[in-house]
Amino acid sequence: VQLVESGGGLVQAGGSLRLSCAASGSTFSINRMGWYRQAPGKQRELVADISKGGGTTNYADSVKGRFAISRDNAKNTMYLQMNSLKPEDTAVYYCKAVNFGGVAYWGKGTLVTVSS
Repeated sequence: VQLVESGGGLVQAGGSLRLSCAASGSTFSINRMGWYRQAPGKQRELVADISKGGGTTNYADSVKGRFAISRDNAKNTMYLQMNSLKPEDTAVYYCKAVNFGGVAYWGKGTLVTVSS
């Protein structure tokens, strides 16, 4: 499985961005997917994840009510709609996919910078 993130960039505080994660390869084996982020000097943390069918989602407290995760299995793509962005959301955002065997795959990340 290969994962490629896109949609990052520079945005002012209060603005919005939508990240995409395109999966290729053995996409039929993908179970749960998620978005993680890593700010400078900090550990990578879970932002949100979503079940294969999209019916179950989980969010970090810091993004609840502002971010929305979704996936389109027909397009092998996962999304993260980010609204009301704050400077503390600045980080490299990574896409993660876990297959039914428990093997995890990671993308290379996309940088999101929120200016105050």
